[in-house]
Amino acid sequence: MTTPRIQPLQLLIVDPQNDFCDIPGATLPVTGADADMKRLAALVDQAGGAIADIVVTLDSHAVYAIERPAFWQVPGDDGTGEAPQPVAPFTQIKAEDVRAGRFAPRDAALREPVLAYLDALEASPKKYILMVWPTHCVVGTWGHNVHAELAAALGRWEAARLRTVEKVLKGQNPMTEQYSAVRAEVPIASDPRTQTHRALVDRIVDFPGLTFIAGEASSHCVAATAEDLFGEMSAERLGRVVLIEDAMSPVGGFEAGAGAFVERARALGVRTMTAAQALGLLSA
Repeated sequence: MTTPRIQPLQLLIVDPQNDFCDIPGATLPVTGADADMKRLAALVDQAGGAIADIVVTLDSHAVYAIERPAFWQVPGDDGTGEAPQPVAPFTQIKAEDVRAGRFAPRDAALREPVLAYLDALEASPKKYILMVWPTHCVVGTWGHNVHAELAAALGRWEAARLRTVEKVLKGQNPMTEQYSAVRAEVPIASDPRTQTHRALVDRIVDFPGLTFIAGEASSHCVAATAEDLFGEMSAERLGRVVLIEDAMSPVGGFEAGAGAFVERARALGVRTMTAAQALGLLSA
């Protein structure tokens, strides 16, 4: 009788943070994320010694940044004495809006750099339009913390394996958005934090076993991070990646984008499974 071969397992967990979970106090809750993180915590516990490596990315911001309400205003009218007005979360802003005076940075000195950024963003391969998100994942706050049940499971793994979870911060430069942990949407030449995170790419791409990917949200940061990594992988390596579909959920209103991401991944040879199905691979 042959003994089943246990494949080494790597977990890449994207932004499993309180502010993205549908729990009291979250500022950008994703419906289903709390249950996702609980399933993921159970997977960490149940996979046991098969897990050789865990990488957790953390959305890491200040209150003031280009994709946050504190950065923007609707200009007032000096002729009538109308005061500038705040910009509501979930507002999209294009370069043409700034040129037309519909929106403006609160710091007037940043108008030209902001226009250059928006032009570059809209011309990028992903053709993003800047979204003003609710203030979320501010470093040092409860919202930045990892979901409690998952954090506890990660701690148990560290204690059992005598290893540490690698935590990767992203989104720290206030003048560029960063959905992907691999690089910012518009990298800034003077800030290495916004450029390709070569150590992260190599750690994932060169891993010799299976890589499970999960986290929040499937429509944005999971998709952006995964697709940047997929672009560095061979067909053989893509075949050793599994998206854990019941451990990620989309931002409300962006379900179609999440579905399109999953279909693109499948077309590349990436597998999609539930957490329970994925556990069965470890002894296959």
